[in-house]
Amino acid sequence: MIRSTPPFLIFFFPCLIALSGCATYHARPLSVNEAASAFAARTLDNPAVRQFVAANGAQEATGDWPPPSWNLRLLTLAAFYYHDDMEVARAKLAAAEAALISAGARPNPTVGFSPTYDTDAVVGFSPWTLGFTLDVPIETAGKRGDRIAGAEYAVNSARLAVANTAWQVRSRVRKGLAELEGAMRVEEILARQEAVQDETVASLEARWKAGEASLTEVELVRVAASQTALDLNEAQKESAQARIRLAGALGVPAPAVDGLAFSFVEVDRIPDAEEAGALRPEALLSRADVLGALADYEASQSALQLEVAKQYPDIHLGPGYAWDQGERKFTLGVSVELPVFDRNRGPIAEAEARRREAAAAFSALQARAAGEVELAFAGYRDTLRKLATADALLKRQHGRLKSVQASLAAGAIDHVESLQMELELNTSELARAAAFHEAQLALGDLEDAMQRPAVAGGPGVPTFLLDGKSNSHP
Repeated sequence: MIRSTPPFLIFFFPCLIALSGCATYHARPLSVNEAASAFAARTLDNPAVRQFVAANGAQEATGDWPPPSWNLRLLTLAAFYYHDDMEVARAKLAAAEAALISAGARPNPTVGFSPTYDTDAVVGFSPWTLGFTLDVPIETAGKRGDRIAGAEYAVNSARLAVANTAWQVRSRVRKGLAELEGAMRVEEILARQEAVQDETVASLEARWKAGEASLTEVELVRVAASQTALDLNEAQKESAQARIRLAGALGVPAPAVDGLAFSFVEVDRIPDAEEAGALRPEALLSRADVLGALADYEASQSALQLEVAKQYPDIHLGPGYAWDQGERKFTLGVSVELPVFDRNRGPIAEAEARRREAAAAFSALQARAAGEVELAFAGYRDTLRKLATADALLKRQHGRLKSVQASLAAGAIDHVESLQMELELNTSELARAAAFHEAQLALGDLEDAMQRPAVAGGPGVPTFLLDGKSNSHP
C-alpha cells in the first residue's frame, strides 16, 4: 500500500532547505591593546606595502625595497594603504554596495499553517482540519527598479567619497613633505649662518685684542650669533615635528619614518601661473565631492520615484491548501491594499523636499568650489610674484658676494667685511626659502581646490579609487 506524503511535509522540507543557506554570525571583537600594538607595528618596509605599491603602478616597487628615498608618489600610496580614513571610506562603500544587494532583493513569500479543531465533530471523524496558505507578493509600478537605481547612485556617491578622502590624504602627505623640506632647508641655512657668525666673532675678537675693533662691535655680533643659535634650535625642533606630522599623514607611528631619506622633487616643481591654472575650468566638472553631491541628487530623484510608485498597491497571491477528513481542498486568493485613506502623500512630500535639499546642496557646493579654485589661484599667483622678488634679491646678493670676494682677494677689504656679506646672503636665502615654501603650500591649496595635480604628470589619486577595484588595504 502506498501512503501519500503527509501534508505538512510539503511545506516543511522547502523551508528546511531555504534555512540551510542562511548566513551565520561570526564575532570580531575589538581590543584597545591589540589595536595599539597593530598600529605600533606599522612600517613602510612592510612587504605588503610593496605589493600594494606595485599593484598600483609604481615602478619604484620593482627595485630595491625599501627604496633609497621616498617621493610623493610612494608616500601617497603608503598612506592609501595604512591611513584609517581610507578604511572608513572603504567601509562606507562596502555598506553602500551591500545596500544595493538589499535593494534588488525580491520580497519572500509567506507560508501559513492554520490547524482547526472542531469541537462538534461527529464521532468517528477527526476533529482536526489542517490548513496551509501561501502569500506571494508581487511588486507593481517598478518599485524594485526604483530601489535599485537609488542604491546604485548611493554606491556611486560612496565611491566618489572614497576618492575625495583619498585626495585629502594625498593633500596631507604633500603638505607634510613640503613642511619637512622647508624646515630642513631653514635648518641648513641657519647652520651655515651660525658657522659664519662664529667665524665673524673670532675675527672681531682678534681685531679687538689688536685694538682695531671696539668691544661693542664684538658684543653685537655675539648677540646675533646667540640669536641664530636659538633660531637653529627652533628649526631643528620644527624638523623633528615635521617628521612626526608626516608620519601622522601616512597613518604610521613616528618611529616608522625615522632615518628615512625623502625626495622632494615632486613638491619642488613650481609651475607658472598659466600652467597651474590651466585646469581650473575642468575642476568644477571633475571634483569628487561635486560629483558625489550630484549622485546624491540623483539618488533623491530615485527615492521620489519610489514613493510615487508606492501609491500603487502591490498584489498578493494567496494559494491555499486544506486537508479535511481526507479531502484535499485548494484555494486561490488575491488581495490588494485599498488606497482609501492613505495615498502616500506624506512620504511623497518628504521625498520632494529632500530632492530640493539635494539640489540646493549641489548648487551650493559647486559655487563654493568655484570660489575655492579662484581664491587658491589668486593666492598662488601672488606667491609667485613674491618668489620672483626673493629670487631677484638673492641673485643680486650673490653678485655682491662675488664682488666682495674679488675685493678681498685684491686686499681692498678685510675678511670681516666678506663674512658680513655672507651673512646678508644667508638672510636673503632665508627670505627666499620662506617665499618658496609659501609657494609650495599655495600650490597645494590650488591642487586641493581642483582635486588634481597642477603639474603635468604629477602624482594624484589612482584610478582604482574611482572605479571601486580592490587594490586596497585588506
